[in-house]
This record gives sequence, structure tokens and C-alpha cells, in this order.
Amino acid sequence: PATSAGQYYETTPASGSEAASPGTPLTVSVTTGTPGVSMFVAGTGQIVANPTTAAVTAVVAATGTASNGSGDSGGEANGSSGSYVIQGSYMLAGSGTGSSGNGHGYPHPTRASPATVQWLLDNYETAEGVSLPRSTLYCHYLLHCQEQKLEPVNAASFGKLIRSVFMGLRTRRLGTRGNSKYHYYGLRIKASSSLLRLMEDQQHLAMRQQPFSQKQRWIHQQQSSGLSDISTQVQQYQQFLDASRALPEFPDVDLQGRALPEGIELEHLKNFQLLYREHCEAILDVMVNLQFPLVETLWKTFWRFSESQTGDSATLAVHDESEKRLPKSCLVLLCKYDPVLRWSRDCDNTLYQGLVEMLIPDVLRPIPSALTQAIRNFAKSLESWLTNAMMNIPEEMVRVKVTSASAFAQTLRRYTSLNHLAQAARAVLQNTAQINQMLSDLNRVDFANVQEQASWVCRCEDRVVQRLEQDFKLTLQQQNSLEQWAAWLDGVVSQVLKPYQSSSAFPKAAKLFLLKWSFYSSMVIRDLTLRSAASFGSFHLIRLLYDEYMYYLIEHRVAQAKGETPIAVMGEFASLGRSLNPLDPDKG
Repeated sequence: PATSAGQYYETTPASGSEAASPGTPLTVSVTTGTPGVSMFVAGTGQIVANPTTAAVTAVVAATGTASNGSGDSGGEANGSSGSYVIQGSYMLAGSGTGSSGNGHGYPHPTRASPATVQWLLDNYETAEGVSLPRSTLYCHYLLHCQEQKLEPVNAASFGKLIRSVFMGLRTRRLGTRGNSKYHYYGLRIKASSSLLRLMEDQQHLAMRQQPFSQKQRWIHQQQSSGLSDISTQVQQYQQFLDASRALPEFPDVDLQGRALPEGIELEHLKNFQLLYREHCEAILDVMVNLQFPLVETLWKTFWRFSESQTGDSATLAVHDESEKRLPKSCLVLLCKYDPVLRWSRDCDNTLYQGLVEMLIPDVLRPIPSALTQAIRNFAKSLESWLTNAMMNIPEEMVRVKVTSASAFAQTLRRYTSLNHLAQAARAVLQNTAQINQMLSDLNRVDFANVQEQASWVCRCEDRVVQRLEQDFKLTLQQQNSLEQWAAWLDGVVSQVLKPYQSSSAFPKAAKLFLLKWSFYSSMVIRDLTLRSAASFGSFHLIRLLYDEYMYYLIEHRVAQAKGETPIAVMGEFASLGRSLNPLDPDKG
């Protein structure tokens, strides 16, 4: 039946049965369109040029896959029992009651050029157990329209087109909690498609260090899990990163005079070091491109992940090239060797510190909320990803790896929280009326009483406390910027810890100062609360920020004094808390 939007073609089984079966004769009624027009036959995956009744009947009879009106054809069927719709390649219909007066209404036809239908058939195919994000397909489509100078349809109309061309597709919501996306389940990109190359280019930095066999596995995994989403977000957010950072050189493994494990040669140890270095560089590359889910893929690849406890031959074949360089049996033995455990811990601390500084180069600089949330979601998933990827690796190595990863995740969470507080406080510090109210309320605080109560606990010198009080009021009165406040806080730390510089007592003194600072600030907030100060909310926000920033400064000063990275310092603390550090048993 003709509509104002275009031509539609209908077939009915000669026997009146519910569905066509291979070889069943079909009665096809075709109103031949303009010469040169092609027709896409729904459910057959074929386009008929210059369609005639005989030509279309032959295609449908050969495939036996015309779309039954009662089936799930994405809304393109007309809904009458025993009817089959074959859509013209220029127009693909929606469902519902239309205005054509035939009872097979198509009120919202979807426009699709023959080039677009052919493009879909050339680049995608149905397959079991795979999926693609809907957003990925639509991005591909927009690129196609740009190249062909076509007017793109909206995402909803494109969804109808996809379901018309690939019959029976299902939609699923896949991904980690809080970061899930809708996927077309049962659809993948063809191996011959140039779109694979497009996605490969997106990740060439991450894959350049990987063996060829692993690279092919990556492409398959990204197709099936939907990790290779094409997005402008990378370019949009990279301006907030320090993408120029390179991974520092790793030291050699310090054997400390210990013999190699039985069955391990020096070449095995060197190959482990090379593979580990390549693995860390690949992690840095995917992180620079904000492809956080690929970190899990990299971990699984390096640790030869398999669902079974022993690792069957099929799984090992996937890691064939890695097996040639370092058999998994040797990898397992090295994972129990103390010098390798220590070396891996140090390499992880170096890597993670670099990643923190790349993702958040300045904790006070404004970061878009979407990027902040992406980093926090990544931090939330880290430990579970790593633990799962290492399910067949000795517990000694798992403990070392998880301890460092936990410190990394905690640091990301703290720094993003600090950044969020900084942006909230920036608005307060730029508000003259709020600053004046804070000064007025602060001058009513009984600092003598605060010092009297706090000195019993903290034993701080009166003159030091008085100087800090005066400096704080002066800095507030000058309406300094957030960056100037940060410089003042840094000066306070330097001044208080100067007597302990180059002393082994420095870390302990720094932590003690942090406790005293927190106690004094809580006493001031208590006084403001009891006085029902009008600026209590502003002071509470400022106090949270300054406490968090002090923690940040002390963390870096202690790391500098010990000649370690802040991640390493936090990792040591975490390992003491969990009693999970097998390398330093005497630190309990």
C-alpha cells in the first residue's frame, strides 16, 4: 500500500500459515517503484535492485525469513496474522494505526537511504552472545551521514531502522552499577568492517605494547562488552589532565643475594620485568584516554585470567604469545618470590602515583563533575576488578597488588572530594558579605578559653596558637583567593615542622600536628555552634576544606621526608591496618 511517505510491500503465505518456512511458496504483491530504486527485504538481509514481484518472491522463498506480523520485529510488522512486511529501502515504517486507510497503518515512517541500509549490512552482523552499546552504533551512523553528506535521523528513529534491518534484536542494560548503558544484544561489528580499525585507532596507544594474539582478543572483548565507545568526551576532558606524563624507569629486581626459585632461570625473571613494564605502560595509555574499563581487561590479560582454577588449554591458547615469553607456571613461581613481590609493589606505587598526578594534576583546579564522577566510579571498581583478574594467582602477590590498588583508589576518592570542597569554598571566599559576617563571628570566639581547653590535650605553645589566630583573621580580612589560602596553609606546615626537618622524627611530628590542627579547629567550630553564629555554615565548609588540604600537605611532606611516593606511604598505612603486608612483618 502506498503512503504519502513512500512505498510499502506486503507478502502473505499462500497457505495462510502463521510463518513462512524455507521453500514455502509466497504470494508477493509488489508495486514496482521508479527504475533504479532498491528494496530491502526485511529479515533476509538482502537488497533487491529494481524490484519485481518475481525477484522479491525468490529472495523470500530462498531464505524463508520474512517477518511475521506477530513476531518481534521492532514495530515494523503490521500486526495482522499471516502477513509479512517487506520495507522499501527509502522508507522503513513504524507501527500503529496509520492514515493510509488500509488497516496496516504506518504513522511514523523512518526515512533511510539505500546507502545507509547497505552500510548497516556491510558493517554489522547478528551473532550469539555479543552486544554493542546503542550510543556506539548511533555515533557510527553519524559519522556515516557526515561522510555521505546525508541528513541523519534522531536516535529513536535510528533505533527503529536498526530493528528493521536486523530482526529480533533485544535491548539490555549492561555495565557496572552507576555506569551502565543500553546495548543491542546479539549484534556485532563485522571482522571485515573499517569500523574495527576506527576503534583500534582509539586504543592504539594502549595496545601497541601487547602481543598480536592479545590484541585480537581485545577487539573481540570490546565488541562483546561494549567498552569501545566512540566519544568526544576524551577530547573534551583531556584539557583537565596532565597527559604529558611518562612512566618513570623501573629499577632492576634486587635479589638481595637470594637464589632463584627452583625451575626459574634468569631469563624468566628478565621476561617478567619486560612484560610487567609493557603492562604498566598500557595501563597508563588507556587511562590517558579515560578508557577506565579497559584496565580490568589489561589485568585479566597480564595475569592469564581463566574461569577455571587450573586454566584449560583453550584459555592458555588465547595467551599464546605471553606463554612463549613467560609460561604461566613460571609466572606463578615468581609470584611467590619475595624480591619479585617487593619489586612489583614498588613499580605499582610508581605507576599509581603517576596516574594520580595525571588525572588530578592540581587538586584545587575546577574539574567537571562528569569527570569527577567517572574517576570515583573507577576507584570504586578497582579492587574487585583486580581481585577477580588474579583469581588463579598466589595469595602473596594478590595481597601486595591489592594493597597498592587500595591506596590508589583511596587517594582518588580523597582528591576528588578535596577538589569538590575547594569549588564549594571558592564561592564563599569570593563573597564579600559572607567574609564580613565570618570576621564578625570569629571576633566573638573566646580563643583564650579554646586554648585553655585544647592545651591540656595538645600542649601547644601559646605564642604559636596566637600567631596562627592573628594570621587567620588577617588572611580572611584581606579576602584572599583560594590559592592564597592554600599558600598560607602550606606556610603553616613548613613553620611548624621546621624543627623536625631531616629528622627521623619528622613523620611522627607531622602526623601529630595533623591531629592537633583538627582538634583546635573542632574547638573553634564548637564555640561558633554554641553562639549560633550566622556564618556557621560557611565556617563548617571552610573547616572541612582546610582539614582535608592539611591532610594532603602532610601526606606529601611525609612522603618527601621518607623518599617515597604518597601512594607508597598510604599503602604502608593500609597494609598495617589490614595486616596484609607480607613484606614488612615487623611493622605491626
